[in-house]
Amino acid sequence: MKTKKPVSIGTVQAVDIQDEVRSAYLDYAMSVIVARALPDSRDGLKPVHRRILYAMHDMGIRSSSRHKKSARIVGEVLGKYHPHGDQAVYDAMSRMAQGFAMRYTLVDGQGNFGSIDGDAPAAMRYTEARLTPTAEEMLLDIEKGTVNWSDNFDSSLQEPEVLPARWPNLLLNGASGIAVGMATNIPPHNLNELANAICYLIDRTDILATIEEASDEATGRLMENFGLSEEQAQEITQIIVRGEEEPRNTSVGNDENVYHNSEESTEASVQELMVFVKGPDFPTGGIVVGSSGSVAAYSTGKGRVALRGVAQIEQLSGGRHRIVITEIPYQVNKTNLIERIAELVRSGRITMVSDLRDESDRTGMRIVLDLKLDAQPKKVRNQLYKYTTMQSTFGVQLLALVSSPDGGHVEPRLLSLRRSLQIYIDHRQEIIIRRSQYQLDKARARAHVLAGLLIAIANIEEVVDIIRKARDADLARQNLMRSFDLDDVQARAILDLQLRRLAALERLQIEQENKEVLQKIEYLEDLLAHPKKILALIKDDLGELVDKYGDERRTRIAYDVNEELGIEDMVADEYDLIMITTRGYIKRMNPKSFRAQHRGGKGMIGQGLRDEEEVDIMFSVRSLQTILFFTDVGKVYSAKAYEIPSGGRTDKGISPHNVLSLGSGERITAAVPVPSFADADFCTMVTRRGIIKRVALSKFESVRPSGLIAISLREGDELGWVRVTLSGQELLIITSQGQALRFSTELVRSMGRSAAGVKGINLREGDSVTGVEVVKDENNQLLVVTSGGYGKRTSMSAYPAKGRGTGGVTTLARRLLSKTGPIVAARRVMPEDHITIVTTNGQALRTNVANVPQLGRATMGSRLIRLRESDTVASVARLADFEIEAKS
Repeated sequence: MKTKKPVSIGTVQAVDIQDEVRSAYLDYAMSVIVARALPDSRDGLKPVHRRILYAMHDMGIRSSSRHKKSARIVGEVLGKYHPHGDQAVYDAMSRMAQGFAMRYTLVDGQGNFGSIDGDAPAAMRYTEARLTPTAEEMLLDIEKGTVNWSDNFDSSLQEPEVLPARWPNLLLNGASGIAVGMATNIPPHNLNELANAICYLIDRTDILATIEEASDEATGRLMENFGLSEEQAQEITQIIVRGEEEPRNTSVGNDENVYHNSEESTEASVQELMVFVKGPDFPTGGIVVGSSGSVAAYSTGKGRVALRGVAQIEQLSGGRHRIVITEIPYQVNKTNLIERIAELVRSGRITMVSDLRDESDRTGMRIVLDLKLDAQPKKVRNQLYKYTTMQSTFGVQLLALVSSPDGGHVEPRLLSLRRSLQIYIDHRQEIIIRRSQYQLDKARARAHVLAGLLIAIANIEEVVDIIRKARDADLARQNLMRSFDLDDVQARAILDLQLRRLAALERLQIEQENKEVLQKIEYLEDLLAHPKKILALIKDDLGELVDKYGDERRTRIAYDVNEELGIEDMVADEYDLIMITTRGYIKRMNPKSFRAQHRGGKGMIGQGLRDEEEVDIMFSVRSLQTILFFTDVGKVYSAKAYEIPSGGRTDKGISPHNVLSLGSGERITAAVPVPSFADADFCTMVTRRGIIKRVALSKFESVRPSGLIAISLREGDELGWVRVTLSGQELLIITSQGQALRFSTELVRSMGRSAAGVKGINLREGDSVTGVEVVKDENNQLLVVTSGGYGKRTSMSAYPAKGRGTGGVTTLARRLLSKTGPIVAARRVMPEDHITIVTTNGQALRTNVANVPQLGRATMGSRLIRLRESDTVASVARLADFEIEAKS
């Protein structure tokens, strides 16, 4: 009986399960990190995106060629380079074709490639695609030995390890991906800004040297090379000077995965680069709130950028308003946003919306929220920012694969803005060097062949004789090499020379080609010998890209704005006219709505007023200034000028309850624009009965929405006028019966907010205060206008200073009050100013102050406006000369 041989099952090794799992997991993690989830810092592409673009390039699908079926492209990528699921490849290709996802698309899609509403792309058998011109810039010169190649998954083909990437795609289009234990989330940016920042990095050494010699010259160079304003160029110069005086910490993090900057402090700072790169520029537009998140992201590679959508308030007829959303934050699903708003309306969290609809079309996004009649548009907009994704956060994580110095391996690194831009510069330097060397080798080889052809042409008869007498081509080649000291390549080129090339013109062409090739060799050798010329070539390439593809920033940046506050930085700071009527309507309008007329004109329709309604308050203000609104009960409220809805000349305006939280029956009697709370010392208040009070202006810098008590009033009195004053200034109080009292504000002590005040002027029976002005200059004049349309100018020097609480002096002929009517407005003016007179029936007349006659104190004045029957002057607004110039 034969004995069975033992079966060999191989060598059995004892393995620690913990070590084996750890090793296997690390191998898997690194495979995911390097081969799938993270982009390369040089071309900003993940492997799947790089393979899609190269496969389309290899298939000849250019931006100028016809579209090809997406299924064919996906099959090419799967079969040759990316052996994963077809849906993964198609999704990656679809994203590169989505204009709402990519700042600069790399695939030109035809068909349904998804939408901002969250719709998925159509099946790949229905859609078609081709490369975009921007994608061709990524692949330019790939056949010229510019990049390294590696085997594909089955070693049957070669694929590029990285693309030449003529433009900085990592920051231009951004990237997002989740690896094992780490993730990347890079926002897109604007090409113009990145190109300027890269050029600045290249030129910075020369700029530093120029600053040391003459800072004015450096400022001029910055303005000329980068299109900066003088202020921006001076800002960079100052940053550099401060940086040299105060050494800064250049480390961008302390985690082991964070790139540590080991270079000296002479490198560009984040402040310098952010003069060019303002912040992320998202394809969907929107608003970046503040700059602190961008500064942190560009300094350390990590940051939190707050984004807001753009919601505009539109005024409708009947006093209604609507909110129109035209831009939403990046990566926000429009359909989900609309559903969230509808849910908030149904649940009662937002109570002022009457209708919600999506009017978006090919021209752009438009989500409309119609508001109820008594709605406060600003409040609804703030609720949208608070409760929906109309305000969201983009967590910046500038993580990418960085090659080791020897190019042997890549590692994930957290990058600063300067480091990511420098990697692009280094990559482009290598590409240009390798391309130039490739072209130089080709040119040298061609020059070598041309040298042989020129020898043959110079000795054409002898060459022909050698070839004719040779037994075969091989012998002819050997004889040529021996006779003219040629090598094998030159001899073969001569044998391949066609007879037509022996014509005189053809010989000249060979000589011209030889000359051009030698010039090219000289240029390439010089280029490779001078690194600065390579850097200049990078700048030229960027300039060409900007000319081709550069566009304006889509995402606006609201600097120094709190995420929870308004968006003042988006409001144009221009002069406006604020009008408040006796019935409580308020509106903001452009002063140009009233054209200037001569004294005595009829005016034009000012606004749609009711018969019993009058314009009570009118003044000019800049859009970003704070306005303090004082009411008849002695309370103060605060609002920005731009928060008041704008209207046309004939519009009635809106209720101030839409802007301010006024109490029932409370009405505005005074409004004070405050350019700066630091520019004035006191807020001086005067009541109808002549009571005056001074309060430190700083007490009104932070007024709560429900208002503050500004003055305690006696029964039957109401607050009528408020002025901001400096210490030592004088005040002029004018009454309706023609009295005027001038006295120093120092005679009124500073009081607390709830104090009642003291007597300012001693009034006669039936008289009341009708105007209060600050005497700032003796050259100023006092303009008084009566209800009957009469007016005059009188020099301030004609009013002597008196004591507080006295009766003052005459400023209008009292005996003629029955003809002129009582004084309704008194304004401090200069001859070059303009005034706007508004009547109770809504007529408005704008004229130069110089057209108003200058008369004495006790005169009646001249007629300024022709009034219709039963019409009277309601109010007068002054526009200073510098305000007129600013608006023209």
